[in-house]
Order: sequence, then structure tokens, then C-alpha cells
Amino acid sequence: MTDHFQVKMAEMNFEADRPKAENPVKIMDLTLRDGHQSLFATRGRTEDMIPVAEMMDNIGFWAVEVWGGATFDTTHRFLNEDPWERLRTMKRYFKNTPLSMLLRAQNLVGYRNYPDDVAKAFVQRTAENGMDIFRTFDALNDFRNFETVVKEIKAAGKHFQGCVCYTLTGPRMGGEIYNLEFYLNKAKELEDMGADTICIKDMAGLLAPYDAFDLVKALKETVKPPIHLHSHFTSGMSPMTHLKAIEAGVDIIDTCMSPYAYRTSHAAIEPLVVTLYGTSRDTGFSVKALDEINQKLENDILPKYKHLLDDSKVSIIDTNVLLHQTPGGMLSNLVNQLREMDALDRINEVYELLPKVRKDLGQVPLVTPTSQIVGIQTVNNVLFDSENDTYKMTTQQVKDLCYGLYGKTAAPINPDVQKKVLKGYPRGEEPITCRPAEILEPELEKAKEDVKDLAADLDDVLIYALYPTTGKKFLKYKYGLEDPPESLKAKTLEQAKKEEDLVRKARAGKVVAKKTPEDEEGLRKFTVVVDDEVFEVRVEDKNPPVIMQAAPALSAPPAHAAPQQDTQTQAPARQQAPVRQAAPTSPKPAPKPAPDAKAADAKPAAPSAAPADGTPIKAPMPGTVIRFEKKVGDTVNEGDTVVILEAMKMENSLTATTSGTLKSINYREGDAVAKNDVICVIG
Repeated sequence: MTDHFQVKMAEMNFEADRPKAENPVKIMDLTLRDGHQSLFATRGRTEDMIPVAEMMDNIGFWAVEVWGGATFDTTHRFLNEDPWERLRTMKRYFKNTPLSMLLRAQNLVGYRNYPDDVAKAFVQRTAENGMDIFRTFDALNDFRNFETVVKEIKAAGKHFQGCVCYTLTGPRMGGEIYNLEFYLNKAKELEDMGADTICIKDMAGLLAPYDAFDLVKALKETVKPPIHLHSHFTSGMSPMTHLKAIEAGVDIIDTCMSPYAYRTSHAAIEPLVVTLYGTSRDTGFSVKALDEINQKLENDILPKYKHLLDDSKVSIIDTNVLLHQTPGGMLSNLVNQLREMDALDRINEVYELLPKVRKDLGQVPLVTPTSQIVGIQTVNNVLFDSENDTYKMTTQQVKDLCYGLYGKTAAPINPDVQKKVLKGYPRGEEPITCRPAEILEPELEKAKEDVKDLAADLDDVLIYALYPTTGKKFLKYKYGLEDPPESLKAKTLEQAKKEEDLVRKARAGKVVAKKTPEDEEGLRKFTVVVDDEVFEVRVEDKNPPVIMQAAPALSAPPAHAAPQQDTQTQAPARQQAPVRQAAPTSPKPAPKPAPDAKAADAKPAAPSAAPADGTPIKAPMPGTVIRFEKKVGDTVNEGDTVVILEAMKMENSLTATTSGTLKSINYREGDAVAKNDVICVIG
């Protein structure tokens, strides 16, 4: 029978002749958003999406996800790209396929709840710039945080997809909190809100196949909107989960093109297409057409990003996620933070403590931003707590969570932790119970005023409103008031291949290496000669030699900024940047700042962090100075917050350990600091 089947397959062009399915499974492709966010630190550039956009547009996807999530942050912060221009560009190339985005409800595309005026403006501008489908989720599954954005989505005539974040309190669905009844009740809430589709958002790959069957079957019997399944590959279960969900009647499945699939991304589309060949759920997709896209991705695009893929592990499956439910991107962030703090040997303590911190904070689902909130706080507890004093250094986001600024948690927050964390909290020490945005003051008009001489339109204002520090810096780059650093520039395919070849030769011992005197902590600099070309290379010294950066020493020395990482990603960001961007649909005139704006804004370089006489406040971890709560000459009391330091997207309050006068400030807002740098001194 097998031989007969093979003969028949050879006799006909199955791609062209297979019959149309009665109820084809619809597919949303995530390659151009969640795919590169999961695998390549969200560093995919618009110029590297354009070559495959029209090809993907002809496949027949239900939609393509191209925006939202971490892309708004990384485009302006690490790639020197305008996030709005990416959206407009994708809309021009996808003429037949709807565009989808990931919207973090009242968090929008940031890490906190924004006030209603900012939320309304953001959704309006996103719709006007070309977005079709708003995949909307809340990290706490508190749908009060949907109210403002959903009204605007509906008013714009766009598709509202409501998500339920899938999480567990045990290895399988069930238990006291996250059981079938919980998910059905949440789905009914979304239906009542007018959801056009309902998505099960399984961000850590925790949904087991038979649980998926039961959940999808029950949802199809309970609510009317189509059911969409989003399940990451992280645990290795998602292909099996997809099949059981299809058997149960799921309507839409998320996948990625195979070069952007697996690991902490999603299952690949191609095996699913072939699996469903000739069945009543056949997608109808051409594997040949998909392969042509894959060839383009594999040969012309991926070499530029390969260095961001964590190839230190043989397995593409993360079994840890089955043990502690921590998404892979969150794990890589924790590992990176511990490494920067010279405390990687304590990673097992973090794994052990993480479930307790999650329980203390209300058993929240681990998805952006709650995954970072729980993860970074766990690291802080491991590094800074003592046996009799816990939660000694709490992030601003943990305080906000305990106050209720993110919404209502599924389980109560530990009252002792909540009381300690909220002591001295500026908004009050008694948690709120209302919809969080109801207590947030409007911010849009102030943002307009702050950048009135810099922003050309409302889109520019929103970049600043969502990301004041990095957004303002990007606008200066955009309008030529400052020159972007080399670290933001793109690399060509030729450069990428040359670096890869250099790495290969270095590992094979086929380079001439000479150590240079000025070694940086954790990295050794070498001058290497490859085929008579001189390169400057930075090699990590703590592990087997890994080339971290390579560039022609005589023409383009590598940047010396420490690698940074964004949420839910796998690898440190590495310089990639300026990009050949498509021209805007309607060119915007550059603003006309005052002639002395550049000079007025310029500040002297931060002095070296040598402490003056007095008590120093040191950076307990690498990070970015967000703001100072005191200025030089101010009286400081012991326990006062002096500086806010951002580390791994979380804000940490650094407090005075003594009383006195703030004698000196050694860094500016926006400056990066290393662990133990003296930020300021109290005398």
C-alpha cells in the first residue's frame, strides 16, 4: 500500500490537484514579529522583511503579525528605525493579507499601564497607520484593562482579538485557580466585550495536547467567536498540541516560517501543511512557495542575525519550562543579568525561589511584563536579601503591582510582602481596587509640550510618551540633532559572512592573535590577522573563546557599549542598524528647533566614577540612570530614594544609607553604568 501511494504521488502534482478542504485550518504567520523576537532579540530590520513580504502575501495566511510586542521598543532603541514607518512599510507590501499586532492592553507596547489619553491616541494612530487586527492581552487577565483600547479598536472598525493568557498552577491544567472553568469564564467575558476572535495565548508552551483538546472543545461549545491558538514551541509540545486542537475544532493556528521556528519561537508551518494534506482541515498552502521564502530567509537574511541565536545548547527544547513555567526569553534575561553581576553561579537559587516569588505576587501568569517583574525581583531577592530581611530591594514595578496599578491578580498578594513593599509608596500604602487607569493623570499634553520643538507629529509624540528617555534620543537621531552611534548601524550580508568566517578561523586556531594591553572586564581584546587583513576582536574570557565582535580595526573599531537585551528574547543585542528604509507614504517635514537647541541640550561627558569624600551610592547592577530624585546640595535623609536605576527594563530605587547633603552626581540621566560604579556621593 505504501508503494502504491508513492507511485500515485509521483504521477500527479499534488500541490495543484489536491481538492479544497471542507474546513481548512487558518494560519497566522508570526515570523516578522514573534519569530525574531523569540529567537533574535527582536533585532529584525525592516529592510530584511521587505524581500519576503510580497512572497508571504501570496501564501494565503489568515493574517501576518508584523508589529507590537517588543518591536516598538527595539526599533527605536536598538535599530534607529521609526516603529511607525515599519508599520506603514509593511502595509504597502502586504496588499492581500491583514496585518496583526500584539497589544498589551493598557500597557500598549510598554511595560506599565499608560493613562487613557495616551492609550486612545496610540490605538487611533495605529489603526490609521494601517493595522487591521489588534491581538489584545493583559498580563493579569484583568479585562478592565481592555476597556479603553477596545472602544478605540471598535470605533476604528478594526478586528479585536481578545486573549486569555494560559498559565498553570501545576504540571497540567486544573487545580484551584487555572482550571477549565477559569478559562471558559474568561472567554465569555471576552465574548461579552465584542471580541471578533478569542485567542488562547500560551506564551511558555505549557498547554499539553490533551488539555488543548478539552479546552478547545469546551470553548467551541461555550462561545461563538472563532478560537485561535498561540502556543510557543519552548517545551516541545506545541506541534502535538496543534494537532489535538485541530481535532477539537480550533479555527486558527499560529506558526512561523521554518528558519524562524522552534526553540522558544513557534512550530514551523511546513510540517503542519504536509500533515494536513488531503484532510478536511488541509490549509491549501503550497509547500513549494513556502520553501522559496525559506531559501530567501536562510541564505540572504539569517546570516545577519545568526550571532544572536543561542547555540550554546544542543537541545532545542527547554525542559525547564515544564518545571517552573518560565518562558525561555525570560530565562535568558535572568542569566544575562546574573552574568553581568558576576553571580551566574546562583542561577539555581533563582530557579528554586522563583515559584515562591510568583506566589507572593499573586500567582500571576508569566508573560510580558509580569514575567520580568517576577524574574528580576527573584534575582534581587537572591542577591540582596538576608535570612531575616526579604524583599530588601524591590523594583518600582513590584511596588506598582502590589498597589494595584497593573490590575487584580488571580490570587491574593502575600499581605506581609504587600505591606512591606508599599511602605512609603508615593501614591499611598493602601492598595487600590478600581480599574488602574482611573487614577492615572493624563500625560499626552505634557508629552506634546516636552517635545514641541522636536516632534513633527503625533506619532513622534507617542514615541516619546511611551519611552521618554530612549524615545527622545531617537527623535534627536531622526531629525539630525545628534549623530547615532556606530552600534545602531546595520551590517551587510557580506560583513556578516566575513565575521562568521573570522569566527570559524579563530576557533580553528588559524588566526594570528596578539593581546592588547587595555583589556575590559570579562572580555579580552585581540588584534587578529586573517588573510593579511587586520581585525580587532573582543573575546569572552570566562568561557571557551567566543568572538563577541569583529570589525576592521583600521577603519571601523567596534563599539564598546555592553550588550543589552530586551524582554522575552534569547540573546544580547548586537550592533546592527541603519537600514535602507522605504520612503514614507507622505514625507514629514523635519521640525524646526531653536537654533541653539543642540548646544543647549548638550552636556559634558559623565566624569569618571571616582568617589569624592563621603558615602557613595553605587550601582548594585549594570543599568541605565533613569532619573535623580535629589540634586546636588539637597539634604538627604537615610532611606530617601536618590536615584532610579533601570536594569532589564525594571526600575530600582537606590536609597541613601546615611543622612547628609548630596555632594556630587557623577552621571547624567540616560547614562549606562556598570556594577559598582559610584553614581553619586553623600557628604
